[in-house]
Amino acid sequence: MFDVPFWLWAVFAATVVVSLVVDLLAHRSAHVIGFKEAAAWSGLWVGLALVFGAVVFLVLGGTAGTEYTTAWLLEKSLSVDNLFVFALIFAYFKVPREYQHRVLFFGVMGALVFRGIFLAAGVAVVSRFTAVLFVFAAILFYSVYKILKGEEESFDPGRSFAVRLLRRFVPVREEYAGHKFFVKEAGKRVATPLLAVVAAIEAADLIFAVDSVPAVLAVSDDTFIVYTSNAFAILGLRALYFMLSGLLDRFHYLSTGLAVILGFIGVKLILQASHKMISPSVPEIPSTVSLAVIVVILTISVIMSLRRPEKSR
Repeated sequence: MFDVPFWLWAVFAATVVVSLVVDLLAHRSAHVIGFKEAAAWSGLWVGLALVFGAVVFLVLGGTAGTEYTTAWLLEKSLSVDNLFVFALIFAYFKVPREYQHRVLFFGVMGALVFRGIFLAAGVAVVSRFTAVLFVFAAILFYSVYKILKGEEESFDPGRSFAVRLLRRFVPVREEYAGHKFFVKEAGKRVATPLLAVVAAIEAADLIFAVDSVPAVLAVSDDTFIVYTSNAFAILGLRALYFMLSGLLDRFHYLSTGLAVILGFIGVKLILQASHKMISPSVPEIPSTVSLAVIVVILTISVIMSLRRPEKSR
């Protein structure tokens, strides 16, 4: 655990709040976000995450800075799967392109809250029961098996628990009403399909947290490191989606690359738990090595995807 000063937490919170407000004000009017706009925002989010990483490096030291950067890059790479699910949800609900940013904005806010809860619980459990790292490793290995065997669980937006729960307690109309989540019909307040889309986005994030939380806890068991890295990765999701929405199918080797990364993180978890529970002689994988491995695997996956298109693989 790092000795994180209160002011650094305050700087992080202020940065997130100001960023969300600026983003919301910049997209007050519903419009289709093109590639150039998305690329500019994506560059801004990446730059913001890296600047904060530099602050972490200067204030908390090189180890903390390396762990933050590794965790952020890991979460950023794992979030690619989220982009495919976003596309599936938008297609299922036939969401007009000009309203998609608003949906993802509220989806990101919910993800920040839920990830914070899950990560805090994960850190607390790991600090008390080191053996749970073996369980986390098993979860990651099972995810690797599903990816490589093509047996990943399909996500049905219309049958997700969150959407069914919403429709049970709130009537949902069939037609959209601009970017509104609620409208009045015959004096009664009803939800628009846009609210159901937000619910589906949140449900998808809960599913991805099953892999994401154990993976990031393999990099660091510090609450500040794991949450801030997750938060900055999540903040950049919307821009990354709009930037790559038309190119997702081209990166067909990314799933294989992510499987290799998850397998590597699973091994790291086993060594980490064995070092603490069995013998100090069991080697651990340093964060610098983890960062290098993730960068190399992602680079190879992207290059192979571009050099060998899907139709000729």
